[in-house]
Amino acid sequence: MNREVMLFFNEHIDALPLYEALEKRILNEIENVHVKVQKSQISFYNKHLFSCVSFARIRRKKDCPPYYIVVTFGLDHQLDSSRIEIATQPYPARWTHHLMISRLEEIDEELMTWLKQAAVFSAAK
Repeated sequence: MNREVMLFFNEHIDALPLYEALEKRILNEIENVHVKVQKSQISFYNKHLFSCVSFARIRRKKDCPPYYIVVTFGLDHQLDSSRIEIATQPYPARWTHHLMISRLEEIDEELMTWLKQAAVFSAAK
């Protein structure tokens, strides 16, 4: 794990294994991905940004698990899933989805399917 990622998780160290598992799957299953660590998020790019990990507040604090990551990705359609906490349409044919991951089991085939679709959607821009 690089220094920038460790600094990003400095105050959320319990969530680091979630990120590590997600990053490993993304890098192993999606081609030509590069990672950019920023102050408020870690972004995954192919040709363009297709997903990011953050600690964005998408629930009230009292409703949040003790540790988590928020995964955000864009698609050309709105997903119909109870796993999606928030979906917004910033402009036509573009939906941004946010979901909370608090257990390793949630980094599953369904999530990876969505992220692969997001990578294809992003690359097609």
